[in-house]
Amino acid sequence: MTAAAFHDVLIVGAGHAGAQAAIALRQRGFDGSVALLGDEPWLPYERPPLSKEYLSGDKPFERMLLRPAAFWDARGIDVLLGRSVVAVDPAGHRVTTADGARVDYGTLIWATGGAPRRLTCAGHDLLGVHAVRTRADVDRLIAELPAAQRIVVIGGGYIGLEAAAVLTRLGKHVTLLEAQDRVLARVAGEPLSRFYEAEHRARGVDLRTGVAVSCIEGHDGAATGVRLADGEVLACQMVIVGIGIVPAVEPLLRAGAVGSNGVTVDACCRTSLPDVFAIGDCAAHANRFADGAEIRLESVQNANDQATTVAKYLTGSVEPYDAVPWFWSNQYDLKLQTVGLSAGHDETVLRGDPAEHSFSLIYLKAGRVVALDCVNRARDYVQGRALVAEGARVDPALLSDPAVALKELTDRRSTASTQP
Repeated sequence: MTAAAFHDVLIVGAGHAGAQAAIALRQRGFDGSVALLGDEPWLPYERPPLSKEYLSGDKPFERMLLRPAAFWDARGIDVLLGRSVVAVDPAGHRVTTADGARVDYGTLIWATGGAPRRLTCAGHDLLGVHAVRTRADVDRLIAELPAAQRIVVIGGGYIGLEAAAVLTRLGKHVTLLEAQDRVLARVAGEPLSRFYEAEHRARGVDLRTGVAVSCIEGHDGAATGVRLADGEVLACQMVIVGIGIVPAVEPLLRAGAVGSNGVTVDACCRTSLPDVFAIGDCAAHANRFADGAEIRLESVQNANDQATTVAKYLTGSVEPYDAVPWFWSNQYDLKLQTVGLSAGHDETVLRGDPAEHSFSLIYLKAGRVVALDCVNRARDYVQGRALVAEGARVDPALLSDPAVALKELTDRRSTASTQP
């Protein structure tokens, strides 16, 4: 890449969001120059398997590629790897990379995601302390696994739980620490949290909630234990930290973009800077499924849908982003599928039997269905989407009855709404 190279559309970030933006532009007939600039040395790849199938060795990296190299070449998409942007000049429509190269653009799409949030306590930088965000992160972790029998996982969100499940299956002794009083506290209701806590403990995970980490102890530069606030030291040869991400938006904010926890975008994913869009994990947007609150959604669904919104906008079709959020997590033999956002719910309805490892937790807010967490219950997940999309008001007794398909409740409402 030469200094002051120009691209009609420059996409910074080669994860799900950036890759989908490039793909969607070509699918919609955009014939200008497109460049996809990523800070990793690999072609765009799936991220969710990193904490699951890739960590366990069940899925090789080649099967995680979003598209083969020939795909990008055939569509005239320049994939510029191993480069990160450190400065944005919105007036000059130019970015500067860490190696000093300059790239001019007509339109900039910022799709950088975020970096793993790090511990700040003493010992956070010792060898053997790992994050799970990129292939390089997990490759380092895998390389050290043979010498690690006792592993401490810090953080009871999806990443921590998924990693704990894989490592337990690999025969490791795993202790999982969560600072709050339950796992998944940010994203799920208490019944689901308690279910997953019981499942992990039943499979041998020493899962502890309401605990604080004082420091990571080490010897000769490598982690040897985790000291808790009460003084207990958990001996280990590896520590995995899964406590969220920090949105990678500093160059945009320094350039004057509006934002704090991420960069703020409008319904078409436009930032406050001219000809600059932001999509994916780093984009804070008003979401109707969060009652209009400005939020960031860390999901493949959001990345892909926002990318498509921008591609449509740039090819003459203005369709504001308004997608139903969905997520998933695989742990052991448990497939969790979530639709909607449960934050702020005031009622939960249990559908099915957790003891049978097949149930759904339905969330209501002021009588409206706002979200479902479905464990090994794909039909509820698929059929419940319509209830979430329309904010349906349904009798909880009907929702809780597994004999009544959720599709029937949607059909009944549709029929009733067309009656004279």
